[in-house]
Amino acid sequence: MKKFLAAMMAAMLCMGLLTACGSAAEETAHTAETTEAEAETANEAEPADAAEETAEPEAAEEAAQPEAETAASEALADGVLSVGTNAEFPPFEYVDDSGEPDGFDIALIKAIGEKLGVEVQVENMEFNALVASIGGKIDVAIAGMTVTDERKEMVDFSDSYYTAVQYVILPKDSEIAAAADLEGKAIGVQLGTTGDFIAEEIAGAEVAQYNKALDAVNDLVNGRLDCVIVDKNPALVFQSRFQDQVTAVDGAQFDFEPEEYAIAIPKGDTALADQINAALKEMMDDGTFDALVKEYIEGSDE
Repeated sequence: MKKFLAAMMAAMLCMGLLTACGSAAEETAHTAETTEAEAETANEAEPADAAEETAEPEAAEEAAQPEAETAASEALADGVLSVGTNAEFPPFEYVDDSGEPDGFDIALIKAIGEKLGVEVQVENMEFNALVASIGGKIDVAIAGMTVTDERKEMVDFSDSYYTAVQYVILPKDSEIAAAADLEGKAIGVQLGTTGDFIAEEIAGAEVAQYNKALDAVNDLVNGRLDCVIVDKNPALVFQSRFQDQVTAVDGAQFDFEPEEYAIAIPKGDTALADQINAALKEMMDDGTFDALVKEYIEGSDE
């Protein structure tokens, strides 16, 4: 009997141990499974975070891309800046001995092209056709062109590079001396210029429009006109050329307002305007602009 009870107790003890061992094993397995699941979850989460971190610079780069694209003008994409001018307006533009356009404006736009790293091709055109040709036949125009509200409806302008005033060219013996004296007179102007606009507002004036200012001055010398209205610098050139026959009078005496010259560019092309303005500023800062003024306008290459 004692042997039987001992055997039973031994059997029960073994079963207890087996149960305890089973529970411990299950708990260990459960813990291992949980740890493995958490590790897998963490591993799955880490690539997502890394992807987000990688995506942020890419997104920033993509966001910056459109801005970089809009910073360049299509007008310069081919490496050529096509420029319209009217080479009948010395000293700003004229035809040199080789038959090519030259003058202050031509030298200025070529220097700008050099700053922008593009070739400049200049086309000599009628002044009145310049604005309508911008953005089509030509990229920009430079021709001693005054910034006006009327022109700003069709094109944009660079920063001003020159302040000018209209002059009145008169025969040596003329008695015209004030604004009121211009009323009812025969006035010669270059078509489409500021002088043209001014003359149209003078009461009773008979305005004769010319494609070339020189033709108007020739008619003045030959007695067909009472006066010619043109910008200061060409007026002084004509006075020198016809010094015994005409005199050039400051437009301030006739109540004419100063005006600003600028480069006409396609409407809405802010990228081109920014690039041209930056080149202009650099030239004014480094002395290039002043050197051109001395050479072409002041008549000195010193």
